[in-house]
Amino acid sequence: MEKRFEGKVAFVTGAATGMGQAMAVRLASEGAL
Repeated sequence: MEKRFEGKVAFVTGAATGMGQAMAVRLASEGAL
């Protein structure tokens, strides 16, 4: 998988459940901190 966000910081609100959690997991898998 391409690390499009490697070395970048992502701030996701509502990351405990639902869509926020899915976004946090996806961003982390693509290299975001």
